[in-house]
Amino acid sequence: MSSETSDTLDQAMVRSSGLDTLLRDLTDRAVQEVPGAVACSITVRRAGRLLTLAGSGGLPSGLDLRQYENGSGPCVDAAETGEEQYAPDLAAESRWPAYTEYALTTGVRCVLALPVAVEGDSGAAINFYGVGAKDLGTGREAARAFAARAADAIDMALRIESRRQSAADVRTALLSRSVIDQAVGILMARERIDARIALERLRRVSQNRNVKLRDLCGQLVAKVSAPDSRRQ
Repeated sequence: MSSETSDTLDQAMVRSSGLDTLLRDLTDRAVQEVPGAVACSITVRRAGRLLTLAGSGGLPSGLDLRQYENGSGPCVDAAETGEEQYAPDLAAESRWPAYTEYALTTGVRCVLALPVAVEGDSGAAINFYGVGAKDLGTGREAARAFAARAADAIDMALRIESRRQSAADVRTALLSRSVIDQAVGILMARERIDARIALERLRRVSQNRNVKLRDLCGQLVAKVSAPDSRRQ
């Protein structure tokens, strides 16, 4: 891939505020760089499921989703086996009958799915689509070069997203602990009981009402903190 393309991808990473934006930038760039491609999508695995996190303009709705639902299709196979999947003419393709039938109704005739190596959870692919038989034949090398360069960007974005999610989980846990402690303190003051008994009561009410403990405690704290409550 040219240094100009590499610079463009690096700039996209800097511009992007999140993983989804970055991947959309990459798919749009892929369509411009790969001869015969009219649409592109990126498949990654999250929480054990394959998902399309971004697709270029012109990507038929449901094209990838139909593969995930059936557990069969070029981008599913590329992500799960780590092997390139190329269907030069879906009208003559027999590997994925359910997907092939659907794809042809959307106007897609040619598909190239390339595996992408990412750290952590396995399973990622970048997928190229053409509207004519063998449209992607002359663009396969360009597609491979693009996928190799994009893999670094995708991997970095996934790791950044993972760290952000971990930080968000920690903040959520801390906030939950704080509101639970406040609710326990309110019950201790009202009922003149110790912290253990107060927490047990809150848990029992949470179970009886089928409400999360954190949400129940938040409601109690909000009620006590309301202006009308403070005047009473």
